[in-house]
Amino acid sequence: MSSKPWLAPAPTYRPLETYSDTEDDAPGPRCGHTLTAVAQTKSHGPRLILFGGATAIGGGPSSTVPGIRLDGVTNSVHVYDVLTRKWSRIVPAGEPPSPRAAHAAAAVGTMVVFQGGIGPAGHSTDDLYVLDLTNDKYKWHRVVVRGQGPGPRYGHAMDLVAQRYLVSVSGNDGKKVLSDAWALDTAQKPYAWQKLNPEGDKPSARMYATASARSDGMFLLCGGRDNLGTPLADAYGLLMHRNGQWEWTIAPGVSPSPRYQHASVFVGARLHVTGGVLRGGRTVDGKAAVAVLDTAAGVWLDRHGLVTSSKNNKGSQTEDPSLELMRRCRHAASSVGGRLYIYGGLRGDVLLDDFLIADNSPDSDSPMLISETASTVTSQRTNNLSPFGSLSPDTRPNSPSSGGLRESMERLAEASAAEAQVANAVWQAAQAQAANPEEIPFSDDSQPAENNSEGGDMEGDVRLHPRAVVVANETVGNLGGLVRQLSLDQFENESRRMIPSQNDLSYQNKKITKQRSPEGLHKKVISTLLRPRNWKPPANRRFFLDSYEVGELCYAAEQIFLHEPTVLQLRAPVKVFGDLHGQFGDLMRLFDEYGFPSTAGDISYIDYLFLGDYVDRGQHSLETITLLLALKIQYPENVHLIRGNHEAADINALFGFRLECIERMGENDGIWAWTRFNQLFNHLPLAALIEKKIICMHGGIGRSIHLVEQIEKIERPITMDAGSLVLMDLLWSDPTENDSVEGLRPNARGPGLVTFGPDRVTDFCKRNKLQLIIRAHECVMDGFERFAQGQLITLFSATNYCGTANNAGALLVVGRGLVIVPKLIHPLPPPLHSPETSPEHVQDDTWMQELNNQRPPTPTRGRPKPNHDRNSLAYI
Repeated sequence: MSSKPWLAPAPTYRPLETYSDTEDDAPGPRCGHTLTAVAQTKSHGPRLILFGGATAIGGGPSSTVPGIRLDGVTNSVHVYDVLTRKWSRIVPAGEPPSPRAAHAAAAVGTMVVFQGGIGPAGHSTDDLYVLDLTNDKYKWHRVVVRGQGPGPRYGHAMDLVAQRYLVSVSGNDGKKVLSDAWALDTAQKPYAWQKLNPEGDKPSARMYATASARSDGMFLLCGGRDNLGTPLADAYGLLMHRNGQWEWTIAPGVSPSPRYQHASVFVGARLHVTGGVLRGGRTVDGKAAVAVLDTAAGVWLDRHGLVTSSKNNKGSQTEDPSLELMRRCRHAASSVGGRLYIYGGLRGDVLLDDFLIADNSPDSDSPMLISETASTVTSQRTNNLSPFGSLSPDTRPNSPSSGGLRESMERLAEASAAEAQVANAVWQAAQAQAANPEEIPFSDDSQPAENNSEGGDMEGDVRLHPRAVVVANETVGNLGGLVRQLSLDQFENESRRMIPSQNDLSYQNKKITKQRSPEGLHKKVISTLLRPRNWKPPANRRFFLDSYEVGELCYAAEQIFLHEPTVLQLRAPVKVFGDLHGQFGDLMRLFDEYGFPSTAGDISYIDYLFLGDYVDRGQHSLETITLLLALKIQYPENVHLIRGNHEAADINALFGFRLECIERMGENDGIWAWTRFNQLFNHLPLAALIEKKIICMHGGIGRSIHLVEQIEKIERPITMDAGSLVLMDLLWSDPTENDSVEGLRPNARGPGLVTFGPDRVTDFCKRNKLQLIIRAHECVMDGFERFAQGQLITLFSATNYCGTANNAGALLVVGRGLVIVPKLIHPLPPPLHSPETSPEHVQDDTWMQELNNQRPPTPTRGRPKPNHDRNSLAYI
């Protein structure tokens, strides 16, 4: 998937006004230092810890970086308080590490860990030094680590991965440039380094690279220089699977400029890279001075086309002045919430002492980073920052002159992009003081460093994000494919079922696991069908798999479903999809616009959940179900499928799937394949719990479902005719017309079916300690629709359902903070641009059109209902 440039964060940097009690409290000019964020505690706000670095330049040529000799290497510690915007120089108790620069640092709980570097006496030791901030007391500890470790080195990179593993990679040991990787489990004592032998394509030897850990546990190594001094432009992600095996994955694309001695830090899924050195010692300048690797979209983005320009007196364009500010190297970067901070560095032969903070144009509607400069105040709600990187125009912070600074930051905390919450969970997991001054634990023995997986213990509440992401339906001109963010209030139909009220719907690690099916059949399916940007329907309508291959695919997937519970237990983040109904082109559009499940996409850090109704009604049920099964086989712990009411033989025999199998595979093969698919459908799970706070199902709770345990007790395989009332309600029931209609009412779909009111939703959520129901089953005009004061959301992913509804399609992104963002696509205009109605097979598709005319779909919510017989199958 290629990212739209207006989706890319384009932070500009400006100097940040700071204060200090004395001139000595400020760090002063320096380079080769580290800047590490430590989260707020009960008694203290967020802090940045600046350690070490070179504070002077010695003799030698001064025209280029390579000829500069750095002096004044220090082990001083400076602390920046984000709340007060104040620098303090501290002298922690205990034995400090030796003066050093080009070292590595990472935060672990309320501690900062330092390793390696180079100083006046040469290489620093490979000991780990911990600066402990527990109880707001500063103390040095040297950590005893057993066995062989990375050894003395400098110019390496280190960060905390998967909330417990210190990972150190690359660097220079004084003899050669290195390409190794080491990990230390901070939750396992005695502490010991483990040399990793990851699978996949290993990065080449490099030094002066950067690395940052994404919140889901991916460690991203970026740039650096090789043993010949050549700058590198590649990036590699390091992931740990559930079986303990590590794997390197090449990030798509290359940096806009090869570089080293740069800085990088993650905000959400985007790695922000600043400054650095090019070949010959020249610093990166121009539009490439600030670059972003969007790991969700799989592309690099520079400032091209994102620069805020103005006209000078001569009428020419002038670039954003922050680009000049970012022409530096050997600086340090960190982030708190959605704000990025940069301190110091080297520009030419000048040491810098400026302190910069990310900002952007206040007139932009793009999801960019927002920060305040002279008035940065962080409220106690910082931990609940949204992970989705946007501020709506009506929720931007007040200007400093308008007063109400704390209120401004509370608004920012509610609406801006951030990953601070994930870091806080890590930092709060390690709070023990050292019983032995020579060995301080990274985490308390009774409190593992990993997050508690029990969703009921999560601090954040489920919230619906105040804005939805929308891809414009225009396909020509300057508006073609435009991505916007719209306030929920701007959707005409979406909230029609809710009585107006205050709706404040309110984010554990994803480890990718791959499984190989016999003979790699699933890979054939994925390579053939997973083409978000350029998939085209087969011109002759012939399906590319035969019945034998269908059987093999179903068997491999069935073995996975057999070992899954009836109610899946999932952890955020998760993308949730509603009904697809064979509209494969819409699935590809959703994948294209918002990420797709592969290592080139975003499967490494977000799960996919599909809520059923994969077949019937549309033209390409075979493509839809086979791709989803292949993805399930490839990523069994990351792709999840539950059953819809159309995953049943008695239904999909009538509404198109059986006929499609025959038409596209031949009568004998088609009937056999259709039968085998339906045998598989009987094994599908029936619901999913996300963080034990959100339940996802296809239909609803109907009249009979009061407890989640009722669903869990359903034994599979199960057919519809052998099913219970619970299964019928689960797959077929709907909410009532709106919040004012309570209790149980007859359902227009047919006799024996019911609709359930908001009182039933509230009671079910209260009994089961849930905060939200996400269900599918109904076509809604905006692709998503709230009910029961936001305690239930209906989701529908197929656009222009059956070619008549003209509805939008949507998916929901459930983030780590349990903030939910709707992401929409609009129907494409027929006939030339829609894969579902392209001219080459309009004639071949008349059978489906006739079928839908014979059995029109259930009327779309929000539209007048035609005068059909309500007891007819037309409403299924």
